[in-house]
Amino acid sequence: MKNIEVSACLGEPTEPANIVILGAGGDLTKRKLIPSLIKMLRCGLLHSESRVIGVLKGRSREGWLDALHQGMLDYAPDIKINDQQWSEFTAMCSMVDGDLQEEKTYQDLEAALEPIHGVTNAVFYCAVPPRWYTTIAGGLHRLGLAHEDNGFRRVVIEKPFGMNLESAQQLNRELQELLNESQIYRIDHYLGKESVQNLLVYRFSNSILEPLWNRNFIDHIQISAAESIGIEYRANYYEKSGALRDMIQSHLMQVMTLVAMEPPVEFTADAVRDEKIKVLRAVRQIETENIKNQAVAAQYGSGHIDDESIKAYVAEDGVSVDSVAETFAGVRFHIDNWRWQGVPFILWTGKRLPERVSEIVIRFRKPPFNLFDTHSNPPLPNSLVFRLHPDEGIALRMNAKMPGLTTDTQRMVMRAPYSENGEDVSDAYEVLLHDVLTGDATLFSRADEVEESWSIIEPILNAWKDRISVERYRSGTWDVPGMDALFEDCEGGWHKPS
Repeated sequence: MKNIEVSACLGEPTEPANIVILGAGGDLTKRKLIPSLIKMLRCGLLHSESRVIGVLKGRSREGWLDALHQGMLDYAPDIKINDQQWSEFTAMCSMVDGDLQEEKTYQDLEAALEPIHGVTNAVFYCAVPPRWYTTIAGGLHRLGLAHEDNGFRRVVIEKPFGMNLESAQQLNRELQELLNESQIYRIDHYLGKESVQNLLVYRFSNSILEPLWNRNFIDHIQISAAESIGIEYRANYYEKSGALRDMIQSHLMQVMTLVAMEPPVEFTADAVRDEKIKVLRAVRQIETENIKNQAVAAQYGSGHIDDESIKAYVAEDGVSVDSVAETFAGVRFHIDNWRWQGVPFILWTGKRLPERVSEIVIRFRKPPFNLFDTHSNPPLPNSLVFRLHPDEGIALRMNAKMPGLTTDTQRMVMRAPYSENGEDVSDAYEVLLHDVLTGDATLFSRADEVEESWSIIEPILNAWKDRISVERYRSGTWDVPGMDALFEDCEGGWHKPS
């Protein structure tokens, strides 16, 4: 792209490849994939000789490209691209018009794949609902499109990966009959956030943290994803999923494994994922009789956020008036191993809360004896906070003396922003697409990880399956029933982000 400004960008160069987007007419393609590919191309992380092939039905190539261009204007206005630059990008794009159930579609796709310098590398991105994953894998398998005899072939699958343990196991079996496990990239965009990856660097390159990173000094850990938005256009999905499946089983449990895992022997995909699966296998099974004390479910009612009137979840388009789907979920986990025995890991997520904030809060134990612990102004517990979004960075919350003639204490916060202006922080899809192209599966879930995480929350899903009511919380507030009880005996209680 001669006329698109190319900026320096740190990262491993990629080989030229055919990037096939199956379901290329959907929102994911417009909102995330095309903007990410253009940004990658600009900074040299996407080879300029790569090709983008969209597979969709009932639209001309011109109509498809017009829709993508409108998507750039609607969802990525910060990416300044003029008509000539857009024309140069679209010259890399071709389209296959076809139904994913028809053999001819895969025959046409085979013809569309271009050898570049004698090698036909291909990434197949399944930007479609999960019910199509096996159909696509079967079509690729039958036509030999997954064979790696002349270049790599990798298949990217979006979440949800199953809706329970049984469906996840079945999907794994079906895919592994058609593809090698090494070809399957189960994408979790949450792990693509640079601040999540930076957690590993914070942990394993700073010796100051390692002596404190255990049950002797840490009281509990909170991992959260608070959102101020509602379900938007996802009512059909959310009614079946709920917050527990949508965020905790996938995103937040994956972050928990990065927080809790032991140092890997090397920074490779298998070494990191071997340590993550050890964490999941050490999570204590939640007994049925303890679920009401270890798990919270609630649904947002009406309220106000930033002076905007918010309607209740049950009043959203596409939602049943008697729905009991949870829009807030919190779970208290225990990891039964040497490092973490007795340290609660509390994961929670919710919609229509006062803030849109994602954090990891490491809450330390109180000193065994504190000279300055007065009834009028007791010191607060120390916390190390990893802010994942927005304003990525870390903050250390400590106690300091208040100015004056007393020894009363006040909270002091030492902040270290991850980025000065946010412009050099890559979008999660840029990171993950680059990793797929370079064959780095570190941030992608392995089959055993997926099944283990489903087995951990399966008792909660079963207990909630037949409920006939759900607690409510007012939109725009932190008044979620049951959350204070979930943090009983935890130093400092529930940390509400701000």
